[in-house]
Amino acid sequence: MSGSVIMIIGAIIQGFAQNLGMYIFSRMVLGFGIVFCIIAGSALIGELAHPKERALLTSLFNASYFIGQITAAAISLATSEIANDWGWRIPSLLQACPSLLQVAFVFLLPESPRYLVSKDRDDEAFAVLVKYHAEGDADSLLVKAEMAQIKSTIMIELEHSKSSWLDMIATAGMRRRVFISGFLGLFTQMSGNTLLSYYQNLLYIMMGYTSTYAKTRINLANACWSFATALIAAYVVSRFRRRVMFMLSSGSMLTVFVCITISFERLRAAKDAAGIAALFFYFAYSPCYNIGNNALTYTYLIELFPYAQRTRGIGIEQVFGKIGGFFSQNVNPIALTAIDWKYFAVYSGWIAFEFLFIYFLYPETSGRTLEELAFLFEDKEFAEKAVIAVEKQIHHEDMDEKKVAVVHEEDKGVDRIV
Repeated sequence: MSGSVIMIIGAIIQGFAQNLGMYIFSRMVLGFGIVFCIIAGSALIGELAHPKERALLTSLFNASYFIGQITAAAISLATSEIANDWGWRIPSLLQACPSLLQVAFVFLLPESPRYLVSKDRDDEAFAVLVKYHAEGDADSLLVKAEMAQIKSTIMIELEHSKSSWLDMIATAGMRRRVFISGFLGLFTQMSGNTLLSYYQNLLYIMMGYTSTYAKTRINLANACWSFATALIAAYVVSRFRRRVMFMLSSGSMLTVFVCITISFERLRAAKDAAGIAALFFYFAYSPCYNIGNNALTYTYLIELFPYAQRTRGIGIEQVFGKIGGFFSQNVNPIALTAIDWKYFAVYSGWIAFEFLFIYFLYPETSGRTLEELAFLFEDKEFAEKAVIAVEKQIHHEDMDEKKVAVVHEEDKGVDRIV
């Protein structure tokens, strides 16, 4: 909720900005506030979701960005003909609407069962799991197994963790997680997506589309196309392994960027044909990016980090994402002006590095529960302790149920266990 309040304040400041400095400050406030929402929202969705639905729901979380992009593009199209300041003030103020909705309904959301267990509120955690994972069946074996696994894993995590930022570099496994999350943040902002989106106006002009109305229509069409491909990617994420999707994404992005580089280079000789080709590959880029960096970013981060460090891990990804975004926003226009189409070749080289980084360093995380992944890089002893604790808990509950059954049958005069 705090992030939403900050964004409401940022939207109001932007909508009533009186100068460039005030406008820039409002954008900084909005950027600061959304980090809180992304970290808390993605973690909550991942920890609340049914194990079979976790990948889909966390992927849809990121795909929902395009709903905002489409809405913003449509509003901008509608207000583009307003000649005075309200042409940009109206879209600025409307940015507060999603945050207002979140503030109004946030108290209806259930709490994460893992958070509740970490605070010794086991009964509340069990009730959440029963309601959302077993449709109210308190005798569900899935919920009992989940509860036992969550309790044992969090207990082991907290025994070996001080719940501080120093834990992020305390072991080789955590350092690798931090390393991967940092580069994942860079990849989400520096895979060519910021170049194609933030400087689309300049790129459209280079392609030969100069009117404001034409550029706004292309932007709206691309937003709708991106949303459709992001939804498709989200619904197939459970069918493929994480590494396969990430490598397919980076490999296809590299292919598209090489084609975009060639298209922009040919604009001098065959402007019309090359402009059409550049626009085609501009649209082709979206599904390539969405297969990996959109569909899997938060799915992968939630699976990569154990509970005690999960929000910090997502926070590190966000910090490096902001660094990558800052670099792209300030370097891209200078580089495009200085070396023109050759700058696309630079991005092609970076995406090739991204592919190699994924191939050599990304671990596979699909097909396992969050608790099974908690000790992905750690000594197997921790994972074995968690398994033993779960088995003991389940066995203990089974024995209690049998004792109850014996007493019940003895009351009936039947001397046997059923």
